[in-house]
Amino acid sequence: MLRKLAVAALTAVVALAGTWKVVVAEYFGRVDLESWTAEHPSPPPPAVELGAHAVSLVSTRRIVPSTGLDARSQVQVANNNLDVVRHQGRVYLAWRSAPSHFASSQVVMNVASSEDEVTWRYETSFRLGRDLREPRLLSLGDKLFLFVARLGDNAFNFEPEGVSLSERRADGSWSALEPTGPAGAIAWRVKPYQGEALMVLYRGGENLYSFNGKPMTVELWRSADGRKWRPFSSAGATVLSGGGSETDFVIDSSNTLLAIVRNEAGDTAGEGSKLCRGNGATLGDWVCKSDVRKYDSPLIFEHDGETYVVGRRNLSGDGRYAVSTRSGSLRTIENELAYITSAKRCSVWRWVKPEDRLAFVLDLPSRGDTCFPSRIEAADPTHVVIYDYSSDIDGPELPWSAGQRRPTFVYRHELAFTRRAG
Repeated sequence: MLRKLAVAALTAVVALAGTWKVVVAEYFGRVDLESWTAEHPSPPPPAVELGAHAVSLVSTRRIVPSTGLDARSQVQVANNNLDVVRHQGRVYLAWRSAPSHFASSQVVMNVASSEDEVTWRYETSFRLGRDLREPRLLSLGDKLFLFVARLGDNAFNFEPEGVSLSERRADGSWSALEPTGPAGAIAWRVKPYQGEALMVLYRGGENLYSFNGKPMTVELWRSADGRKWRPFSSAGATVLSGGGSETDFVIDSSNTLLAIVRNEAGDTAGEGSKLCRGNGATLGDWVCKSDVRKYDSPLIFEHDGETYVVGRRNLSGDGRYAVSTRSGSLRTIENELAYITSAKRCSVWRWVKPEDRLAFVLDLPSRGDTCFPSRIEAADPTHVVIYDYSSDIDGPELPWSAGQRRPTFVYRHELAFTRRAG
């Protein structure tokens, strides 16, 4: 990925001759944070539009690294992609630890568990000499699975190979990672569904930073045992084709499927994200509308009759992803460069169903390289717990490109959703 964007950056230099030194330096994260912050004041957040709930932050604490972790957990500089699930009375956390945000042969996928989310028991660690990303934990009956995406070890390429799984055995050990699911896939969510397992994945990710215009597909697969996967529908697995990649969905109380899709590559509908509706019974018939913002690493969930989305927020201008006025590959390149060199937040949004749009609720404590949220229920039924990762939340403001090359941490946030009068 880096190599392709580096070539793209050099190409863009021709069009940005007066500012090329700044563009290249910021792309590689080489910035003086004090001067960068002074030169890039953050715009005010979007106006808050509350629905049924007033949403407030109850607490935030750092989980990785922390004194509560077992020393056997292999914690490196970058602690990012993560997932969390409750299973048989414990909370299980999986996270990627690596020298940086980018692919490396030194990547470790860690798993820990806890009864109180303060003291964590070491479960296992996986190291394959290549990149492992997008951990997904699945509690299916009395079984617990970990799914991870396998990629190459070259920091300059994005090379999805497929999905691997490990199962926690009755004696507490974990099986070796083994391939599962369709080739070349990246699983974005794996969740229980009507007594089976449902995998939301995308394929064609190698096209994302190649600027070749080839489409990606968003697909639904199902499994009775968590190991053998088949297309969800007799009509096939694909629900979307175009620029969509990371996708999550819920089925609301009206039996309507609501999905949020990252649309970075863009298609005839534009760039940013897609907000989709579908049939909650068949999970098919997706109809989508475009959103100019790009909610990276999206999480969507239902709580007390409302639908909420958590994803990365861009702090540039009005938050839109596509800022270039050019066309073709140069448009894509300028959009990528502008996005990677802007500051970010991990933010909560509310789905306004009559209009199919997202309304801003709040920013979680976050900055730099941040998001990849995962959710579990809290002890208080009016609360929700969100795990995510971020650059130091007490540190300086910094562009995403700088955060990707500096330390990142896993955080736990507890949010209160208080019913509003009327």
